[in-house]
Amino acid sequence: MPKKILFITGKLAERQLKRILKSMKPDFGFKINQIGVNVAALMSENIIMRRLNKPKDIDKIIVPGKFRGNIKKLSKYFDIPVERGPEDLTDLPDYFGLKPAEKDLTDYECDIFAEIVDAALLPPRKILKIAKDYVSQGANVIDLGCMPDTKFEHLEEVIKALKKFNIKVSIDSADEDELLRGSRAGADYILSINEKNIHIMNNIKSSIPILIPSAQGDLKSLERIIRIFVRNKKDFYADPILDPIHYGFSESLIRYVNLRKKFPSIKMFMGTGNLTELTDSDSSGVNAILMGLVSELSINAVLVVQVSGHCRNSIKETDIARKIMYYSKINKRLPFRINESLMTTSNRKPTRKSKKEINEIKNLIKDKNFRIFLSDRGINVLNSEKQIEGYDPFEFYTSLDVENDASHSFYLGVELARAQIAFQLGKNYDQDNELQWGIAYTQVKNLNVHPKLKSTQKK
Repeated sequence: MPKKILFITGKLAERQLKRILKSMKPDFGFKINQIGVNVAALMSENIIMRRLNKPKDIDKIIVPGKFRGNIKKLSKYFDIPVERGPEDLTDLPDYFGLKPAEKDLTDYECDIFAEIVDAALLPPRKILKIAKDYVSQGANVIDLGCMPDTKFEHLEEVIKALKKFNIKVSIDSADEDELLRGSRAGADYILSINEKNIHIMNNIKSSIPILIPSAQGDLKSLERIIRIFVRNKKDFYADPILDPIHYGFSESLIRYVNLRKKFPSIKMFMGTGNLTELTDSDSSGVNAILMGLVSELSINAVLVVQVSGHCRNSIKETDIARKIMYYSKINKRLPFRINESLMTTSNRKPTRKSKKEINEIKNLIKDKNFRIFLSDRGINVLNSEKQIEGYDPFEFYTSLDVENDASHSFYLGVELARAQIAFQLGKNYDQDNELQWGIAYTQVKNLNVHPKLKSTQKK
């Protein structure tokens, strides 16, 4: 092992490189030289030779894996061995044969308010069951969604039932009487207060209000009410309101940015449902981006709803997203290669066998059990007698000669379906194992291929 290594890096990766090297606790000394370009791909051997003095007391130089310059030329110029490191910095521990440091994704800086929509129509027992489920998914506060022209007869009963389980509660209503009733019953938060109903705060002792504009996009009215609460030293959250796409979305983002600039120390609030629920897109990516915005603006709480089927995991997605973004923020690194829970439909780098590797495996097989692999050319099914390749199992299934073996046919049908899905979506496939769907699906224990099905492969 060299005594001292010089790492060449770009501007964007410098802080992450320092953090990873320190966490590795290597048995070698190291220095880091930030060469003055943003990314490694922009480096050339001429830039490095021009900007780096020939180092002293250095046994080896490591350049980024994405550096495409001439390594031999650099080694000759510096008279020191120059190596190309891993393409991804997070693989650096493995490059040196060390175990990567564990990522602690437990901390966050933004609370989740999980709304139970149309709670006025649900019995207390049902509300309590949903609330417990939402808390288990990561919710910090249960928001009771009230309804216009529908009296919430059991509001007090529900709040008391939730508080017995130490669950924080917010009341979400446009009705002043419901807000007052909820507050008197022990609600921790009330949604929402503006210039039109601020007078009810005279009768509210402990519930913390979420402040909103008096009309859509009216940031001035929100600023006025914020100043009242600041002047009176009253606790609150301020929500400029996130609007749906093509209904003021970009302008609403600007409002959040401007409000944070004008009031850098106040608590802010954002409802994410107008984007997740009202956009035909998988919610995992939308929630990831939203929580990135929340992290940059230090927004203190978000209101999450999961009504539509495509948003059924929004609470869990928001929970892991807030932890990823916080980890990224405190470690001053991109939210990249931290955790793959939100990558539900594709893998970053799906593994595929080359034609040469498939042929080598085929030559090693001495039995009739089918092995299934993915290559860039599709699904590969092979045993000692057959080697079949295709995109659609229906095209080649009859060539497998298993029509008289029901158990074997069933097994191959399941595995080929998994392989086809993995190939089409750009996912990894590992025979006899479930496909990985990240946070979109919690794998049931012992759901892998049944031993009886495995044993039905032809001997």
